[in-house]
Amino acid sequence: MSFRLQPAAPARPNRCQLFGPGSRPALFEKMAASAADVINLDLEDSVAPGDKAEARRNIIQAIGDVDWGNKHLSVRINGLDTPYWYRDVVDLLEQSSDRLDQIMIPKVGCAADVYAVDALVTAVEAAKGRKKRIALEVIIETAAGIAHVEEIAASSPRLQAMSLGAADFAASMGMQTTGIGGTQENYYMVREGVKHWSDPWHWAQAAIVAACRTHGVLPVDGPFGDFSDDEGFLAQARRSATLGMVGKWAIHPKQIALANEVFTPSEAQVSEAREILAAMEAAKSAGQGAATYKGRLIDIASMRQAEVIVRQAEIIAG
Repeated sequence: MSFRLQPAAPARPNRCQLFGPGSRPALFEKMAASAADVINLDLEDSVAPGDKAEARRNIIQAIGDVDWGNKHLSVRINGLDTPYWYRDVVDLLEQSSDRLDQIMIPKVGCAADVYAVDALVTAVEAAKGRKKRIALEVIIETAAGIAHVEEIAASSPRLQAMSLGAADFAASMGMQTTGIGGTQENYYMVREGVKHWSDPWHWAQAAIVAACRTHGVLPVDGPFGDFSDDEGFLAQARRSATLGMVGKWAIHPKQIALANEVFTPSEAQVSEAREILAAMEAAKSAGQGAATYKGRLIDIASMRQAEVIVRQAEIIAG
């Protein structure tokens, strides 16, 4: 372990982030009543340019009027290359209640993008005397974003979460696909005449997880566009969870249960993790650094792996 320890990520559930356009306020109550851990009210891609101002007003009113329960409430602002984003930040923080938890910044390409939003948020908070400190989350969805992913992860103490936005990322990278996430038809290898499809998003997800874990940020998988394909969603979510991501977006209500299923450790997983911890405690008491569990060797690294699973389960239960 390095002398400089990795900081812990925020201890809150983030299994599913449910998105809904700010231009459709009729959805807000349903979103609040859902089983998603995080609600993302959107001012960006799902809102037409002519509807931006009205969507912003809808969200500002709903932040205070809707009972969001224990949801982590986030608003995705418009990109920093648009004329909308500064007004999104200023109006949200000057006019909305303290129920707002977080602002999501899309298409972040470098640490300076986060700094710009952080500076504006800090100024408005000070001017308005807001007591609750707003968190930030970012989306990596450009070539520049993935190239600068570690400096972005380290860019602000406000930063709590980072997601991969597959569609814009694919466009920025010049990838020959129109799908949003999932396996791509032409991304395959051939062995003995049989096609084997691999995951084109794997390397970007791994880079995001490494940057996030280094700097105490929650790594989150982004959208899966084909909401009629439950098996495809589950497959991608399971790959993401295996890599170390803590949750996934839902762009349709039916995806919430699927995300929660994957990113909630099963009773069997938690039970086995607790048994590994107990076995290692017994080994330490006997002056041993390793033990045998179900016919396999376990050691201090196994203990750390088990602690991750138990901690996830405790956060979700709490």
